[in-house]
Amino acid sequence: MTLILGIDPGSRITGYGVVRDTGRGCEYVASGCIRTGSGLLHERLQIVYRGVREVIQTYGPVTMGIERVFMARNPDSALKLGQARGAAIVAAAEESLEIAEYSATQVKQSVVGTGGANKEQVQMMVMHLLKLVQKPQIDASDALAIALCHAHTRSSLIPHGLSTARRRSGRLRL
Repeated sequence: MTLILGIDPGSRITGYGVVRDTGRGCEYVASGCIRTGSGLLHERLQIVYRGVREVIQTYGPVTMGIERVFMARNPDSALKLGQARGAAIVAAAEESLEIAEYSATQVKQSVVGTGGANKEQVQMMVMHLLKLVQKPQIDASDALAIALCHAHTRSSLIPHGLSTARRRSGRLRL
């Protein structure tokens, strides 16, 4: 059984989700949001870093899936998102987690079956797949979807002798 952390990065709210991959499916472990408030950017990034590190130390995942940065209409927003993502990646790297990146389309395709799904559809499928009785917050739901996508990807690579450590940006490293 493998514990998997999913991260939906954000400079104001970073969602996290932890699932246990049993080999026959995934079980819910924990989820929530790291809220950074409205302080200076470097203070918010430090909160993201510390929050992700605390989640890792509390639950002990061995691998992490994180959403790739998408090009938003506002370049400043995309830059801040990338910085929050970097803070989360450094926290995971310092804890020696394997890290894989997924686009929003890959996550939606993996969890809902269509890359064009909306957030509510993702949330409902996360609830169904993990047998949750309460709706997780949207950012936490997105993080759980990333964790589920990572579990699905890992399970499809392992029978072929490939691990996520040998993957990068959706391409196999040779």
